[in-house]
Amino acid sequence: MKFKAPVTKNEEYEVDIIDLTYQGLGVAKIEDYPLFIEDTLPGEKALIKVIKVNQNFGFAKLEKLLTKSPDRVENIDKNYTRTGIAPLQHLKYDAQLEFKQHQIQELFDKSKMDVEVLPTIGMDNPTHYRNKAQIPVRSINGKLQTGFFRKHSHDLVTIEDFYIQDPEIDKAIVVVRDILRKYHIEPYNETKHNGVIRNIMVRRGHYTNEMMIGLITRTKKIPMVDIIVREIKEALPEVTSIMQNINLSDGNGLLGKSTVCLDGKKYIEDKLLGLKFAISLNSFYQVNPEQTEKLYSLAIEKAQLDGTQTVIDAYCGIGTISLAVAEHAKKVYGVEIVKEAIEDAKINAQKNHINNTTFVTGSAEEQMEKWQAQGLKPDVIMVDPPRKGLASSFIDSAAQVAPKKIVYVSCNPSTLVRDARRLAEYGYEITQPVQPVDQFPQTVHVESVTVFEKK
Repeated sequence: MKFKAPVTKNEEYEVDIIDLTYQGLGVAKIEDYPLFIEDTLPGEKALIKVIKVNQNFGFAKLEKLLTKSPDRVENIDKNYTRTGIAPLQHLKYDAQLEFKQHQIQELFDKSKMDVEVLPTIGMDNPTHYRNKAQIPVRSINGKLQTGFFRKHSHDLVTIEDFYIQDPEIDKAIVVVRDILRKYHIEPYNETKHNGVIRNIMVRRGHYTNEMMIGLITRTKKIPMVDIIVREIKEALPEVTSIMQNINLSDGNGLLGKSTVCLDGKKYIEDKLLGLKFAISLNSFYQVNPEQTEKLYSLAIEKAQLDGTQTVIDAYCGIGTISLAVAEHAKKVYGVEIVKEAIEDAKINAQKNHINNTTFVTGSAEEQMEKWQAQGLKPDVIMVDPPRKGLASSFIDSAAQVAPKKIVYVSCNPSTLVRDARRLAEYGYEITQPVQPVDQFPQTVHVESVTVFEKK
């Protein structure tokens, strides 16, 4: 018998919102059939219109709020919701922090793991924190525009104030946009795969205020490039680096393989935990420096280092954690798959006169096996993996070198919980409460620090 949903597409229903999904969508149920609705909060009554009916769940849009949650923020800019820049902006900040704590706690509870999750560490000002922007450039009605794509589409919504970005970065994007307009630089056309400029990228040092402008192009040459570079420098005195990245592909990938320095240095400098870092156009560097300092300080504190330990920092990026750990450890080994990041990490070690670190390019899982074969015995392994979490081969090798502690910095609660189950099979237990840190206010993402100790 074919399943029949208890709702019909395009019909309206009055519902109670009972929960929020990890993507920040409100949840309502009609005869146990879940409906997901943007811009609704638990405790609210809403009139909704069903827009999609699947076998096990559906999607609806909010037609009218009948009762409002005391946690609702009024007068929000809908563009930030439409583009996914700030999907939680309609939720008060203290409630956002609770939502993030609850998200992690719920996943551990569902996995039948007895783990305590502490309240999320937030920010005093949860806006204008991002130190990096990657902004698409397109033609709208024949005019070069910057903004952000509407969710699940490539329709550009024009935006000048991005709400969660450093305001100086927002200003710089407008300046560069106007200079590109002035010299009639063609924006990239996705259907015809022609035009010149695909994206404008801006990085800014939180402590140094040094700024990098990156022009991501579909062509090897930029018309009038010398004049454009000169005008950018005149208009933006903070700019110390202007880079061009050439992306000739027809796909959606942001960066191409070739990067050229058009003016100034190939990197900007910033500080983190008192250390100096060189940050190049395509290197990974945490986008919220204020919270990163809290996150990394916590990770180091929880590792309880006393200067005698050997530490492996897997997924080390440009060496931010490794170099911060180095002064508390005997020796630190870092591994990262991005070659440029490892080059940056080595430069950063020299800049800070740190000589007890070794950095290698490679995938964390393969390098772990090599170190294991070489008989390297770390006391502590620190991991800060991408959203997909740890590869099972990495966990196997890590368990075989048997460190006393694994300190796990996670940006995805579901892969953290999955990896915690795998580590438990090797006798690694979570010995202290998990500490969430809000690196991305107004969004659904949450970072956390978890310590695993060998039984």
